[in-house]
Amino acid sequence: MLKNTSLQYGNHTCISYSKRPLVPRGSFVLGRWRGAHPVRQVSGNKGPKVLERQVENRPKYYGREFHGIISREKADELLGGVEGAYILRESQRQPGCYTLALRFGNQTLNYRLFYDGKHFVGEKRFESIHDLVTDGLITLYIETKASEYISKMTTNPIYEHIGYATLLREKVSRRLSRSKNESRKASVTNEEHTPVEKISSLVRRAALTHNDNHFNYEKTHNFKVHTFRGPHWCEYCANFMWGLIAQGVRCSDCGLNVHKQCSKHVPNDCQPDLKRIKKVYCCDLTTLVKAHNTQRPMVVDICIREIEARGLKSEGLYRVSGFTEHIEDVKMAFDRDGEKADISANIYPDINIITGALKLYFRDLPIPVITYDTYSKFIEAAKISNADERLEAVHEVLMLLPPAHYETLRYLMIHLKKVTMNEKDNFMNAENLGIVFGPTLMRPPEDSTLTTLHDMRYQKLIVQILIENEDVLF
Repeated sequence: MLKNTSLQYGNHTCISYSKRPLVPRGSFVLGRWRGAHPVRQVSGNKGPKVLERQVENRPKYYGREFHGIISREKADELLGGVEGAYILRESQRQPGCYTLALRFGNQTLNYRLFYDGKHFVGEKRFESIHDLVTDGLITLYIETKASEYISKMTTNPIYEHIGYATLLREKVSRRLSRSKNESRKASVTNEEHTPVEKISSLVRRAALTHNDNHFNYEKTHNFKVHTFRGPHWCEYCANFMWGLIAQGVRCSDCGLNVHKQCSKHVPNDCQPDLKRIKKVYCCDLTTLVKAHNTQRPMVVDICIREIEARGLKSEGLYRVSGFTEHIEDVKMAFDRDGEKADISANIYPDINIITGALKLYFRDLPIPVITYDTYSKFIEAAKISNADERLEAVHEVLMLLPPAHYETLRYLMIHLKKVTMNEKDNFMNAENLGIVFGPTLMRPPEDSTLTTLHDMRYQKLIVQILIENEDVLF
């Protein structure tokens, strides 16, 4: 059962839900504020207090809170020791530079103020000075009253225990196991009355971790700063996420919500939610295979299956281009229909359209199959003159690829080896395929035309080596 822990701090009653108390009795817990809001604790019931003054020729993006060119001492005198009061002033030493003077904790705090269409003093940007000050007072209050607790809140996370997620883990695991032979999409989004759609990202992670049909590729979370509407709690430490805007970060792939400081401690176990994956093309390779719970991207499997069924003997296979608009149609079909996309001969009789769609998929990957991290190591390996040493070096770099990238490359090389075995009909040997797939599978980290041209022969050589030695290297 979930335990309701209610602790008193000053005029606030703070609540935290967990399988067991997260902190010792009497500690400060960043839970739901039932007493006065932090801003009201500082400034009374009316929120931040602006001291107004009519100043001619003030910047157009400031209002009556602007007091012109005054010193720090004068600003402190004007604020009069009123907690939560603030003014804006122009620096005497640096005309054209503006400062927010804010009264907090019995002292006047001065912050350099910037404007680029929105107001900011740090990372967060606000539509109005009032919102900026309000958010600042909340942060100052929380960090002042709970600084010790904040510094320790990542040391006892609920992430691995996930008390509330455990309640549904077994039930979800049973459902996923029953659908072992079904697609990931069907098991998550199409099964009638399934609870999976309504459960949190933590529950999904817990259930799929214990599902033996789950390909356990490691994937980092794709965290982005997020503004939450209404109270939200961190899914790593189970504490309140404070502030008016940008209270924390959300993984755009699986929906995990955590504090920014907690995001550094979350393990690389993102399980993408299929509902969040809008496209097949241009989607990160590992994200796609984890979302669909497959070993390789569906595009690769379906296209290669179609090519091997009716195109291995086609002259100039992969070298001859199909019509661009038809290739775009195939791309749209995969983005729209996923694994149900129809690329059969009835729809696309020209096999070069299918090969073009497969090459386009690889080119559109945000991170190439041969990743940016390993690119330079592959190029250096290609420059080794001794054939045996070069092969060993290539093998060592292959081991550095992410598992999903490695598996995709392995499967593609097996396919391309089959293409070369039909060279007498299609006139495509390993060298020719290396020319085609070199720049498709690997790109330099920096977008430099000069580097690309210089490395082209090494890109070709790497792919040629992979095809000729696929049985040894993989």
